[in-house]
Amino acid sequence: MSKLAEYRQLEKHLAEQLQALEALKSDDGLKKEIEFETKLRKLLEQYGFSLRHIVDILEPQTTVRHQSAASAGSTRKPRVLKVYKNPNTGEVIETKGGNHKALKEWKAKHGSDVVEGWLKK
Repeated sequence: MSKLAEYRQLEKHLAEQLQALEALKSDDGLKKEIEFETKLRKLLEQYGFSLRHIVDILEPQTTVRHQSAASAGSTRKPRVLKVYKNPNTGEVIETKGGNHKALKEWKAKHGSDVVEGWLKK
């Protein structure tokens, strides 16, 4: 695209956006929202509160839910150590997760079912 074509396209988009902005400026609903926000922010400043305080006052269960979700993650049961022994090479892998590089290579080469059979009990 030439610079002139790009310029004209951007100019056209800008004119459309300015037209949409002018339409919004005359919208009574927007005027009410702006007035409400202005008054609310002044009130919050007057009493020394933040928006977070207001949410906590109006919907306390929301913050409780977030706190309990955060603490629930810490009560997770620890992962069990798994030990795999390759019968072909005698190599041993100890892992608590399935994201072990060599274990992935074994599963790609021999198949997941076969490698799971190498799990020591």
